[in-house]
Amino acid sequence: MKRTIAIAGNMGAGKSTLVDFLACNYGVVPFYEPNDENPYLADFYKDMKRWAFHSQMYFLSNKFRLHQELDRHSGVVALDRTIFEDAEIFATALHQMRKISKRDWETYQAMYSAILDAIRPPDLMIYLSCSMRTLRQRIRLRGRKMEQDISLSYLKRLQALYDAWIDSYSMSEVLVLETDELDYVHDLVYQLDVMRRIEQVLPGQPLAQKNKACAH
Repeated sequence: MKRTIAIAGNMGAGKSTLVDFLACNYGVVPFYEPNDENPYLADFYKDMKRWAFHSQMYFLSNKFRLHQELDRHSGVVALDRTIFEDAEIFATALHQMRKISKRDWETYQAMYSAILDAIRPPDLMIYLSCSMRTLRQRIRLRGRKMEQDISLSYLKRLQALYDAWIDSYSMSEVLVLETDELDYVHDLVYQLDVMRRIEQVLPGQPLAQKNKACAH
């Protein structure tokens, strides 16, 4: 059965960890955000105003290709961050902060609108929510050099946009998971609870076959 599970949430919310868990334990095909491939990202963190539009257009075009690729897959796929977040959260934040000009913003929005007409929305949107303190701690612990100087005000702006976006999102079923204490990597009780909640909103979802080689 063809199904797409999208994992959304702020930086440090646990998206990649959940995708890894679903892929390793249940054979879901993972699709990850191409952060490491973006040639503008390091420059962007040094000079947001100069490189914001370039970086966001790169993410938009690559995420479009990613959505096209997962649309061609049969079976169950899981996506780490969606194209909706690129536009509705990150690009919007940069436009609000005047890092993207009005002219560039109109170009970006036109491209995003055209892409929305060409892709299929996910069958399930899993939104990962956690406190600002947890987000900052996880960002620090994972040690990505370019993320270490991200300001608290920027993270809070992103979170406000995330809250507004998920409240109005209506293209698919939504499952909200609080991840401050949720350990679906090592704790069997949490693992079973996550799978039960996914199967409640996607009846008949073929996720019951656990891969023993991935057991923790």
